[in-house]
Amino acid sequence: MKILVVGSGGREHALCWRVRADRPDADLYCAPGSSVIAGIATTVPVAADDVPGLVDWSVANRPDLVIVGPEDPCALGLVDHLTEAGIHAFGPSAAATRLESSKAWTTELLDRAGVPVPDSAIFDTPLDAHDYVDDAVGPLVVKADGLALGKGVLVCDTADKAHAAIDAIMVERQFGDAGDSVVIQERCYGQELSVFAICAGTSFRIIGSARDYKRAYDGDEGLNTGGVGAYSPVADADDALLQEVADRIIGPTLQAAADAGGPFTGVLYAGLMLTASGPVVIEFNIRFGDPEAQVILPTMRGDLVAAMLAAIDGDVSRVDLVPDGSAAVCVVLASGGYPGSYETGRKIEGLDALPPGAVAFHAGTETRGDGLFTAGGRVLGIVGTGPDVPAARTNAYAAVDEVTFQECQWRSDIAAAEQAPARKSPSVVPA
Repeated sequence: MKILVVGSGGREHALCWRVRADRPDADLYCAPGSSVIAGIATTVPVAADDVPGLVDWSVANRPDLVIVGPEDPCALGLVDHLTEAGIHAFGPSAAATRLESSKAWTTELLDRAGVPVPDSAIFDTPLDAHDYVDDAVGPLVVKADGLALGKGVLVCDTADKAHAAIDAIMVERQFGDAGDSVVIQERCYGQELSVFAICAGTSFRIIGSARDYKRAYDGDEGLNTGGVGAYSPVADADDALLQEVADRIIGPTLQAAADAGGPFTGVLYAGLMLTASGPVVIEFNIRFGDPEAQVILPTMRGDLVAAMLAAIDGDVSRVDLVPDGSAAVCVVLASGGYPGSYETGRKIEGLDALPPGAVAFHAGTETRGDGLFTAGGRVLGIVGTGPDVPAARTNAYAAVDEVTFQECQWRSDIAAAEQAPARKSPSVVPA
């Protein structure tokens, strides 16, 4: 079997790692991949957002499956073009990708469908947004409408901070065209939870849950990031809660997306807040999360490739992915200053000394003649595994202690609240 994974970050490293484990004899390719991914897959020198280049390569090489890792290629229509060329591609169409690529469109869709979301307002001009903040009561969250690498969400405890967030997004254009519009929402309180489902139109199977950490520093301080840690399973994600998520959130969302002309095939990632009144949607992503993939994939039993092909065929009853009862904790090692400005080119040492029960997924590294060096904001996802979350956390931080590079930053509190063994997520939650 010939398989192409699209992307080059930590999520794509984890996807290639899992595909290689499930299908050791597969001809595995990754575009563009990285110098480390090249150890388990043949890299293809085509950028993840080069849709014509990826289509041309796929038409010439006829892979049996294309797995699209990041969101941008889907928003650009990669899956649509591959499907038209008769190539099996796992990921949503451009129309279905709106669940992530437009927070305004999704907020309106969910509101019409009765899916629980925070009180929201959408604005196309800074003046109207500022007027809304002047009249609002309580903390707010200001979101850039479009794709912003997970950084376009600003939590504002005061009106002054909300005004500054509007200016940063819409006036200073810190997130480019993603800031053409903003969604302003009432701030919700509770624990966050990420739930992942393999979907085919309006049918789906929940395959796992995780809790991620978006703020840069311990205690949820600092700016939002693309994600600096995660763990799975999550103690409060029991069968009853996940059934509620299936019935009240994922099912109605898929039906609404299909009714709006965007039937969804791929991995749907529901980012939820577990409030006192129940789970509330704070975001949808249309792919495996990063770093959530790094804890979901190592703790999952079943055949990932077969599950993806089943979804493409429209038959999720054949999806056999279930949590295997183990746990994983991921600690992201980032360049100092991330998510703001940072230096790259720092030499990385200690990866050859990782203890048993730990693995490193590479997000922003490059190999040179004299070693491995940092090449991005998020550099490594250090994953510890074990029979439960506390054991996995111990293994993760033992591995973190072995890895060094200049100005390395990481959070020391990933999964710290999970001091008792977590309950296992259900094997399958039906639609």
